[in-house]
Amino acid sequence: MATVRDEAAAVMATAADDAAGMGYVLDDQVGFLLRQVQQRHVSIFARHFGDDMTPMQWAALAKLAEVGECSQNLLGRHTAMDVATIKGVAERLAKRGLTATRPDPEDRRRLLISLSPAGAALYAELAPVAARVSEETLAPLSAEERAKLARLLTALR
Repeated sequence: MATVRDEAAAVMATAADDAAGMGYVLDDQVGFLLRQVQQRHVSIFARHFGDDMTPMQWAALAKLAEVGECSQNLLGRHTAMDVATIKGVAERLAKRGLTATRPDPEDRRRLLISLSPAGAALYAELAPVAARVSEETLAPLSAEERAKLARLLTALR
């Protein structure tokens, strides 16, 4: 039985063979396909969330709901955002009153971020919407294909 890594390697080998034989076809390249799927997902997200929440803001809000209070730096690592990006996201969430900050008692130079009561309420309201976004994104796939895709993407992460 092939492992997830074996399947991912086979896909990449086929793309490499195409490129080596001058049969490089952009539409068959993993990065191009991933970008198209990401664009589709962002479009679905925007349709459900409107202009009030970006995917990055939602990721930060959802991760704070999941892990609780943490430093901005750790929140950035949890959500795969660089320092500049998480700084802007955190500022926008704070400006909307969705997060609260307080000095870290162990390092007063560092701020800890948590959901405010308004942020927690908004998270509770929007979590089912986010689940629908994921459902719609994955709608073309069977349950088995969804599980396989999750395994393959995790292996590539």
